[in-house]
Amino acid sequence: MTMTPPDLRFLAIKLLLVLVAVASLGLTACDKGAAWETRDITGLMPDLAFTLSEASDGSTVTPEGFRGKVLLVYFGYTNCPDVCPTTLGRLKSLVAGLGDRAGEVRVLFVTVDPALDTPKIMKDYSTYFGPAVVGLRGDQAELRALTKRYRVTYGYDKPDEDGYYAVSHSSAVYVFDGSGAARLLLRPTDSDTAIEHDLQRLVAEAG
Repeated sequence: MTMTPPDLRFLAIKLLLVLVAVASLGLTACDKGAAWETRDITGLMPDLAFTLSEASDGSTVTPEGFRGKVLLVYFGYTNCPDVCPTTLGRLKSLVAGLGDRAGEVRVLFVTVDPALDTPKIMKDYSTYFGPAVVGLRGDQAELRALTKRYRVTYGYDKPDEDGYYAVSHSSAVYVFDGSGAARLLLRPTDSDTAIEHDLQRLVAEAG
């Protein structure tokens, strides 16, 4: 049976999740009172603001619906061959590593390719990464307003003969506290231990 691009995409996700889970074993808790170990952007970025649609049910969502939770906001797209599934798989493992406090954190995955990332595709894709990951999408006007607010860049390559195209996009993850204030910027070079330390500290701040 010939596998279609979506089939291959989800197979790749499964393999990446296994690798990420193995790589995350053995992480230790860090001292919550230590300095931030990822980039502190407190006061450098505006509070979280958006109006988008949740992929799971099509409902309109705003940051107010997540008040009290630490939010990790990541911009990507479902046809991304490596960076997006690797990043989401890594975040899934790190959030799970918070144990009983994991429910106080959500990963908001915002698609930068709403033309191809339909609500169903976004819902199916997000489901692979568990309940902590929430798929969000909007039209180009909504997307551009949000990406401009946080200086996120993205662009589209020329489509191939099957209509698929690569999308260039920022790889950083923005972290907001329970009040919606921008606090941290997570970069691919940050270690799992550093990210875990800072997430534990933010969750602890919430009480």
